[in-house]
Amino acid sequence: MSETSIELAGKGGQLDKGGKPQDFVRNEVVPRRHPGRWVAVALILVICIQAAHGVATNPNFHWATYAEHLFSPFVLRGVGWTLLLTVIAMAIAIPLALALVIMRDSGNPILGGVAWFWVWFFRGTPVYTQLAFWGLFAVLFPRISLAVPFGPELFSIDSRLIVTPAVAAIVGLSFNESAYLAEIFRAGFRAIDRGQTEAAQAIGMSQAKIWRRILIPQAMRTIIPPTGNETIGMLKMTSLVLAVPFTLDLMFATNAIANRTYLPVPLLLVAATWYLAITSLLMVGQYYLERHFGRGHDVIAVKGGPR
Repeated sequence: MSETSIELAGKGGQLDKGGKPQDFVRNEVVPRRHPGRWVAVALILVICIQAAHGVATNPNFHWATYAEHLFSPFVLRGVGWTLLLTVIAMAIAIPLALALVIMRDSGNPILGGVAWFWVWFFRGTPVYTQLAFWGLFAVLFPRISLAVPFGPELFSIDSRLIVTPAVAAIVGLSFNESAYLAEIFRAGFRAIDRGQTEAAQAIGMSQAKIWRRILIPQAMRTIIPPTGNETIGMLKMTSLVLAVPFTLDLMFATNAIANRTYLPVPLLLVAATWYLAITSLLMVGQYYLERHFGRGHDVIAVKGGPR
């Protein structure tokens, strides 16, 4: 037996009858069986198929009425107004919430107290009550005026010309949302190491630059997911603007058709379909935003993780 054969045999190799080394015999890896998972999947599929068949063949859902009004002009106008209310309300709520966070962290007791009261009031009262109040604003304050304190009136205008139902709906939604976003933003900024702010101050960076170049870019990774959820919640919250009353949104449009046809179920399905479609688009946008602002963090996590 040669030295190579002896060395191979000592390492666990096999020799044939002539003393020549043979190839190692490799064991075949067999994946673990999970029969319970397949049973669960089969049960879920059966339940889903039965449920879908039951809903599709149930005449009480009036699918013909559903198909008739899904893309009707009245409903599409309601979809447009719902999207417009959501976008404008969030566009006002986001900078307002950022201003509230800056006021609370400014160190000024008056600004901090005003910001705290704002968050406390709008988080503590129902949004329906707030919308109803803004709808009654013109009744409570018939005229909006500008005057010298304890002096003559300089300017006056009818409140109904300014606080229209659309304005009241937007103001009510945005003010309520700003209180929730302020707490989300504050949590995101406080998650950043305080030392970064101190280092920026040490090199003479102004407070505005610290917020713009250090705090906001880093906090976006933490802020984006809950803000996306709040945007989706805002979309569904627009169904409450009837308290203003605002009569152009999607929920009012479907309710008006349901009251006329005496068929509420298919019109509720129409509203649910449009809300699901818009929510799905918002979720896609949220995913790409999260991926964009999380790029550097993901790379650091991979490089700094266990090897």
